[in-house]
Amino acid sequence: MKFIATSLLLLEAASSLSIPMSMGVGNSFGRTFRISTWGESHGGGVGVVLDGCPPRLEITREEIQKDLDRRRPGQSRITTPRNEADAVEILSGLNPENITIGTPIAMLVRNKDQRSTDYLDNDMKVAYRPSHADATYDAKYGVRAIAGGGRSSARETIGRVAAGAIARKILHKYNGIEILGYVSKVQDIETKNVDHDTFTVEDVDKNIVRCPDEEVAEKMLERIDEIRTTGNSIGGVVTCIARNVPAGLGGPVFDKLEADLAKACMSIPAAKGFEVGSGFEGTLLSGKEHNDEFYIDPETGATRTKTNRSGGIQGGISNGENIVIKVAFKPTSTIGQKQGTVTRDGQEVELRGKGRHDPCVLPRAIPMVEAMVALTLVDHVMMQVAQCELFPNEAPMELQPNPMGTTAHREGGPAVFAAESKPDKAVSQRVDEE
Repeated sequence: MKFIATSLLLLEAASSLSIPMSMGVGNSFGRTFRISTWGESHGGGVGVVLDGCPPRLEITREEIQKDLDRRRPGQSRITTPRNEADAVEILSGLNPENITIGTPIAMLVRNKDQRSTDYLDNDMKVAYRPSHADATYDAKYGVRAIAGGGRSSARETIGRVAAGAIARKILHKYNGIEILGYVSKVQDIETKNVDHDTFTVEDVDKNIVRCPDEEVAEKMLERIDEIRTTGNSIGGVVTCIARNVPAGLGGPVFDKLEADLAKACMSIPAAKGFEVGSGFEGTLLSGKEHNDEFYIDPETGATRTKTNRSGGIQGGISNGENIVIKVAFKPTSTIGQKQGTVTRDGQEVELRGKGRHDPCVLPRAIPMVEAMVALTLVDHVMMQVAQCELFPNEAPMELQPNPMGTTAHREGGPAVFAAESKPDKAVSQRVDEE
């Protein structure tokens, strides 16, 4: 009753101040490029409604299906054997020539191989799976979608990946932006031999672990197989790179680009950690060791950084270098070994998970991470264009900042800047910070 009374007081206060108040229910993401996903693991289907997609963009079903095929179950022995084609249906938002018309795009994937009896005809219908969302969903809503975990299932991410495929195309047309993820760590087996400037999706997909370092990938596969045969599960890390991102995306103070990327990636099922650039390892360095020194690219005349420990983001705003993020994923909660738990009515029992589950979520998590990065970046691109590119900067060139990043070029070329610069003269600067 106290909670209800407090809520009513808040609503009354908002009303008296003429402040619109709405409840967030957690199924939508984005501001200018906005998605709302829907559906449950064992329902009739799952999907997404995408609002804010620019008109006059050609989108084919095959482009979207390509990303969904990388996410779907049943790909290999180290993924869930659930047999789903995940064939997407585009219900609205395109004309007969596959051109976006500016209205909401609705996409549906029907569930074909759900086996609700795996959950309903045994103790899983009353007992909470340890470390799963069963108990917390029940605590929140007071009712359970037992089969497959309902909305807590990774099957919900189908809508994100479908919308992310459209975001990916927009980003590529806007500035040649590429988003590529790979498995960089499985438990303690890690690769640091991937060139973030040159690796390709073909390099990633040439093995079922999706690690472009073949030697390390083989060790990862052995570890996953070892765990899989015992009915257990393991976790690890997905690294994601965004290339050709222009400088200037993101904003102060609460809309920092890495803050929005963190929210996006941490909303993925089983995600437990997020890093940008040097991440936690950067805390071991001094400022001198960690700072990315600037220089002038001799070919383009643009401002660049000699290193990229910032991960392409400084002060919450992209600096034009590769955006580098890492997302840590926990081991799959549902396992085939006995664990202690409780039932819905508070009885202590033992539970062995049934059903079909990934022994390691990482290979299928890559398109999920890529999708959330794409959705975040296209949202920030559209906000940047709306706020800062609505009117062109017509100030004389000498009063404009030197362009930044891998895709930037200085008007007149680097020779103009070279004649103006004096690299042998040190600049002294006093900065008083809080």
